[in-house]
Amino acid sequence: MKMLIREVASRSLLSKSGIPGVDYCVNPYTGCAHACRYCYAEFMKKFTGHREPWGSFVDVKANAPEVLRRQLKRARRGTVMLSSVTDPYQPVESKYRLTRQCLAVLLEHQFPVDVLTKSPLVLRDADLIARFKDIDIGLTITTDDERVRKAFEPNAPPVAARLRALKELHEKGIRTYVFIGPVLPMNPDKIIQAVSPYADSILIDSMNYPYKTAALYREMQLSGWLDSDFIARVVATLKKGFSGKKVSVC
Repeated sequence: MKMLIREVASRSLLSKSGIPGVDYCVNPYTGCAHACRYCYAEFMKKFTGHREPWGSFVDVKANAPEVLRRQLKRARRGTVMLSSVTDPYQPVESKYRLTRQCLAVLLEHQFPVDVLTKSPLVLRDADLIARFKDIDIGLTITTDDERVRKAFEPNAPPVAARLRALKELHEKGIRTYVFIGPVLPMNPDKIIQAVSPYADSILIDSMNYPYKTAALYREMQLSGWLDSDFIARVVATLKKGFSGKKVSVC
């Protein structure tokens, strides 16, 4: 799939959040090259004028650090999430470094930060991350099966790369969590074994977004994973396996 990348100017970057425990969201990019088949953020297209398929374009908010610095001067202290409708460490971040620059601005004010990504590129910024007094770094890990990952998250980093990043962050003394969302076809026992030593907490999204992915499940002969009762049993297995850790289900 050809990727359209364009630079745009943003008038606002620090947005109020409706996510529990999060006061603000910062999204340095609009669109996401990971092209996850279940992505809920497709609604962002209506604010951009894009007609291209979701996952085939990224708008780069080139002035994001400057806008964020201006907004933080007037903002009440609160937790900032990077990011809610894009991956802050998708491939364009290697070139534009907007997430890194935004982290540096947030560090100036020592705002609490929550980073959620699928990418090991987050390790590049471990030097900044280590200087925050209050920061959580989350890795999204939806399955242990690379075949499933390639089908549902075609351009996202491999599962093994995310697990290595999680381990390295943990070993650096950085507070980590894993977001299992959505619950894609998996062996829950393998997920528990792989994640438990390196995640301080677990967040599980029990939705499978079947309105987007039902055809893909059927094509892959995984229709059983569309059954809400079946998903509930998998979630229960995950919760039990992560006993002793803080586990939240949404």
